Amino acid sequence: MRFVDQIRIHAKAGDGGNGCCSFRREKYIPHGGPDGGDGGNGGDIILQADHDTDNLVALFFEPLVRSNRGAHGKGKNKHGRNAGPSILRIPVGTVIHRAGQNPGEPVEEEAICDFTEDGQQFVLCKGGDGGKGNTHFKSSTNRVPRQHTKGYPGEEGWFYLELRTIADVGLVGYPNAGKSTLLGAISAAHPKTAPYPFTTLHPVVGVVALEEYHRITVADIPGIIEGAHENKGLGHEFLRHIVRCKFLLFVLDMAGSEGRNPISDYQSLRKELGLYDPNLLKKQFAIIANKADLAESAANLKFFKRKYPKVRVVALSAREKTGVNEIIEMFQSFGM
Repeated sequence: MRFVDQIRIHAKAGDGGNGCCSFRREKYIPHGGPDGGDGGNGGDIILQADHDTDNLVALFFEPLVRSNRGAHGKGKNKHGRNAGPSILRIPVGTVIHRAGQNPGEPVEEEAICDFTEDGQQFVLCKGGDGGKGNTHFKSSTNRVPRQHTKGYPGEEGWFYLELRTIADVGLVGYPNAGKSTLLGAISAAHPKTAPYPFTTLHPVVGVVALEEYHRITVADIPGIIEGAHENKGLGHEFLRHIVRCKFLLFVLDMAGSEGRNPISDYQSLRKELGLYDPNLLKKQFAIIANKADLAESAANLKFFKRKYPKVRVVALSAREKTGVNEIIEMFQSFGM
């Protein structure tokens, strides 16, 4: 199934129904007077956050969103039927921006709505009001009014929807550092793992059970590379999903199994996060020294702790699942 976390749509609410021009015509009532009813209101377009929806793929295939118009008014003062709202279910964590008509036009920086809770609703486009029937125009000087108004058009516009995954913990690291293997070890999630870069192409969220039936969510974020803040590699595709995480785990290949240097990796990761959003550096974090089962890991870990004595480091072998309990205990110690 395709994963879509950003989409540009055009939404058009329903127009209001026209008012009716009608006169009462019944036997023995030669001058019944005006009896044209009002038109019905057009349907709204409503966005609703739904925790059972995990991406925006439905809007990818239907980017033109329309709602029904209201019914026209009828004689005998019959009001046209109001059109029901069109409710679009989107993932929790979606941010809505106004956008220009052309794809190349910049998106407004200020969001018009941020969906942070399940069931939260927002009227994206308001339906048009129904027109007035000729009954409204009768007076002592206008006893046979033929005026009536048409329904008002519904609101419409272009919008940009961006999903930012909501999770308690975000796993940050270079490709092949072992993030997906770690998530599979501490939760029931089954992210794809393979010995090549960028195996994870979209965030995968797992649920970790703690004591007293408490649970937290952990997101496996696609691997970051140097220059990600400039949208290199997966770039912003990755970074937008980490903004909402409360706690960060830097997953490092402590053995340097692919010719990497754990200290350089850690410094580069911190640099990329800070260049994208300085607030990311203010979040609580810890280091996961992965691949502790490899012989080279011990010496590198000792040197890393000497250079960063105040940083919490947990030695882990995600493949052998050693150190998993210590990570769970760490989550509980931070009050998550």
